[in-house]
Amino acid sequence: MKVLVTGAAGFIGFNLTARLLREGVNVCGIDNLNDYYDVNLKKTRLSIIGKDPKFEFLLNDLSDREKIKKLFETHQFDYVINLAAQAGVRYSIENPASYIDSNLVGFGNILEGCRHSGVKHLVYASSSSVYGLNTNMPFSVRHNVDHPISLYAASKKANELMAHTYSYLYNLPTTGLRFFTVYGPWGRPDMALFLFTKAILNNEPIKVFNNGDMKRDFTYIDDIVEGVVRVMNTIPKADPDWTSDTPNPSSSCVPYKLYNIGNNQPVALMAFIEAIEKAIGKKAIKEYLPLQAGDVPATYADVSDLIKDTSFKPATPIVEGINNFVKWYKEYYE
Repeated sequence: MKVLVTGAAGFIGFNLTARLLREGVNVCGIDNLNDYYDVNLKKTRLSIIGKDPKFEFLLNDLSDREKIKKLFETHQFDYVINLAAQAGVRYSIENPASYIDSNLVGFGNILEGCRHSGVKHLVYASSSSVYGLNTNMPFSVRHNVDHPISLYAASKKANELMAHTYSYLYNLPTTGLRFFTVYGPWGRPDMALFLFTKAILNNEPIKVFNNGDMKRDFTYIDDIVEGVVRVMNTIPKADPDWTSDTPNPSSSCVPYKLYNIGNNQPVALMAFIEAIEKAIGKKAIKEYLPLQAGDVPATYADVSDLIKDTSFKPATPIVEGINNFVKWYKEYYE
């Protein structure tokens, strides 16, 4: 079996690739190693998985149509896991062009590659951000998500629509995964856990948005990886109960599916900070700020479809996950 993992030097891509390699899978990983965050962290991740002879790395950008076309022509992938994307809600306000290039043009190139090479299943990263202005919780893949509030969220919603089109036109099995606030060792430096840990250790203030009145469905990286692997092996089929009169947004009359992958237990931001303080053994200096543009006050995943179809439910306790991260952070940065 050969799997293409895009964004292999990224947080989720690195951890997923390491898991697949341990299971004896041949993995081709691509990444453009952009400088959205510390490139050295990405290179260190690559150096670890690069020791395995079953891993091949290619420096590629998804938006380069000819390179991606050649990639699919020269390799025969059984499965494609598309994790490469320009991430970050706030950054999409500052640099919208990078989201258009990576998340729309790039994803279109991946769809074309899968279409022309007989890929058995395309699994791609969506995001909990697609829920936008939704307030009915827990967020369900059966809810309508037509009101995003950031370009990042809009690009992920667009990916879901693009995937459905290819499932319909070319019978390409596609599954979108709406990840909820992923955290853990080897995490992204722009995420709250990383920023808070660094600031507390350096005796610097942490920025507490919406004056601390926020909740997030923090999901540990190992649970995310387990969910991706199980979904990869659960190739979607046309839903026999789907009807255009009362359409279920999470499935279709073609091989198309959407899942939430979240811990199903939203944690208050202040409780999250307290857990970090306890793991580090030091109190944080807090700077209270209003809600930032593009942010939502709460996220909460309904994972009933994931449980039903894969028999898996993310369940790593937040304290355990934070302790693991802080331990990794101190070791990595000495």
